[in-house]
Amino acid sequence: MDTPPFSELGLPAPLLAAIETLGFERPSPIQALSIPPALEGRDLVGLSATGSGKTAAFALPALAMLDVKSHATQVLIVCPTRELAVQVCEEVHRLGAKLNGLHATPVYGGAPMDRQLRALRDGAQVVVGTPGRLLDHLRRGSFDPSQIRMAILDEADRMLDMGFKEEMDELLAALPPGRQTLFFSATMNPGVSRLIKSFGKEPQIIEIEQKARTVSTVDQSYFECRQRSKVEVLSRILDMNPPRLGIIFCNTKRSVDECTEDLVNRGYAADRLHGDMTQTMRERVLKRFREGSVELLVATDVAARGLDIDEIDIVFNYDLPADPEDYVHRIGRTGRAGRSGRAVSFVFGRDIYRLQSIERYTRQVIRRERIPSVEQVEGRRADIIFDTLKERLETGKFDTYQDNIDRLLEQGHTPTDIAGALATMLRESSGREGSFIAEDREPEKPARQAKTREDRPPHEDRGERGPKFERGPAAREPGMARLFISLGKMHGILPKDIVGMMYREAGLPDGSLGRISLFPKFSLVDVPEDHAQQAIRNTRNSKLRGKTFRIDLDRGPS
Repeated sequence: MDTPPFSELGLPAPLLAAIETLGFERPSPIQALSIPPALEGRDLVGLSATGSGKTAAFALPALAMLDVKSHATQVLIVCPTRELAVQVCEEVHRLGAKLNGLHATPVYGGAPMDRQLRALRDGAQVVVGTPGRLLDHLRRGSFDPSQIRMAILDEADRMLDMGFKEEMDELLAALPPGRQTLFFSATMNPGVSRLIKSFGKEPQIIEIEQKARTVSTVDQSYFECRQRSKVEVLSRILDMNPPRLGIIFCNTKRSVDECTEDLVNRGYAADRLHGDMTQTMRERVLKRFREGSVELLVATDVAARGLDIDEIDIVFNYDLPADPEDYVHRIGRTGRAGRSGRAVSFVFGRDIYRLQSIERYTRQVIRRERIPSVEQVEGRRADIIFDTLKERLETGKFDTYQDNIDRLLEQGHTPTDIAGALATMLRESSGREGSFIAEDREPEKPARQAKTREDRPPHEDRGERGPKFERGPAAREPGMARLFISLGKMHGILPKDIVGMMYREAGLPDGSLGRISLFPKFSLVDVPEDHAQQAIRNTRNSKLRGKTFRIDLDRGPS
């Protein structure tokens, strides 16, 4: 279903500002249907699959009604597991980042009691916890429920399945009778119905239908990799099996812009599609994608809605979607019209729980794969060049250059040397050179003025000469150091040259390399902080394209 923007749901300005900062474009169906009645103070029953965006559906209305000047506990969120309680509390902090004075604390078993006692004593407007530990604090008197205005049961069916019926009954009975109650569950079973009947006040039932399932013609797999390594792993997969057309899905506009910039820097014919672009720009990008002059489209779910192209070979979940149904829609872009397709997802940390939800929803196992090594990628590229040469020799389509070959033979060069030189030239020309130029594109202003370098669309400054980036294209990720290399595009340096040097000569761990940014006279590369000095030390006497260079920690613009 098409949903209205967050700005039309009645949320206060600080929450809309936080949503804007996080880069979310439109609410999911459960969010769009739940937030307005919850803001009106109604009790709700939200029935939707795990991972459908339910956390924001209840966290945003809860934050909207908070009095941050008061230190009393006003919102109670009950979760079945400690992992979910921590995750929900983190989301509350993210969504409430613009609310000055917000305090939220997780309370769960298996953690030191004194730390939780201190947090509750100091005052937390939002308490997120598991039934058993919350009941412990209630009986101790360290948890005061008398000022609670909203109670939320997240995954109520799962809590009942885990045997928390008595704890939930005792907790809810201790809350003020005038409170608002929100029940969220994947299913409406008899236990959930009894709970709603006992503690709800004529709740509005909101049910999101589970419609689609995945198609059998799509090969599904996933790779485990950190955020900073995604573009490197993506590049290796693309080089192992170059697709004719591919779509890379991201969850936010910022992620789309950063991924596109990284791919263009590495020489891929990539472009972006998200909600801040004008309709004219969108149509132009889609036209180029259909024609094949853009091979990779980096997009959000909203921007790619209605995209109908049969020849898409591969779909990447650069960011794993929160809603399993979004996953189904994404990978349904490939494997169409009787063709086979491939869907690849990047997963790390808690993403594995989302992946398990997707597997339950689709009733299919998503295969784990190993990240291709640099040697495997180079070997595959050599195979592709060999196959290209073999096909050309078999078809005999090389008469145009016969005179040049004869001249080289007359000058004393052997056929083997000539063939080796030509193969090397072919290999270099097929490398990622950062050569994608949008010749027919005139710079257009984005729909809204970007406030930071990270927010600015990567092609905003692009003219006839191709992409232009200023030094320091984006902030470093935590745990990464930025190295300065005194060679750049005008010296013929390619991203793959830096990648090869960092893995082979610097000895960086496989898959650890971060962002690479090429400029006319220098390059910047992000490496793990604990390997930065090793990289500098091991490459001081190295050469790139036969040229010596200076390498050191980047000091920024002088």
